[in-house]
Amino acid sequence: MTTIAIVYHSGYGHTAVVAEAVSEGVTRGGASPRLLKIENAAQDFAAFLEEVSQADAVIFGAPTYMGDISAPLKAFFEASAGIWMKQGWKDKIAAGFTNGLTFAGDKGHSLTSMVVLAMQHGMIWVGSAQPLGNVNGNTTSAPEAVNRLGYSMGVVTQSDNAGPDVTPPPGDRESARLLGERVAKITAKFSA
Repeated sequence: MTTIAIVYHSGYGHTAVVAEAVSEGVTRGGASPRLLKIENAAQDFAAFLEEVSQADAVIFGAPTYMGDISAPLKAFFEASAGIWMKQGWKDKIAAGFTNGLTFAGDKGHSLTSMVVLAMQHGMIWVGSAQPLGNVNGNTTSAPEAVNRLGYSMGVVTQSDNAGPDVTPPPGDRESARLLGERVAKITAKFSA
């Protein structure tokens, strides 16, 4: 069975909800998820770096703060420099997700930061492959719509100023599940 590492930071719990949905999708896709929650930028990342190195694929996640990924995920990225020097993650499948309060908030830049890291490592990036939000044949940004925010590079979710038990909405959570499932299935093809 393929293993997918899900490396993420969550400041207030909303991105953790998205990571859990990604994990459910990985399982739905027939792979074994490994949730790796980054607590802070100063932690020792050695175990997480090893987990990603051993996994068949990795999905990165972070909230978007001030138009970019949160500092703890950025610190993890910087800690991967030794692996980069040895091309240790070359040809590994990678994907990403981000969450934030606003509908835009430059979340595309957060995904771009993840893609650039993946490209630096020579990884193979997998996007969401979900068309713009659709409910019963109608394009919409309704809370139940999958990919209601219209991103293709990865999954972007939006959380209101409320607890993670109620936000992000169901369509955003399903978008995350679909990304996890897609990465699991693509990784299985590459691992065969």
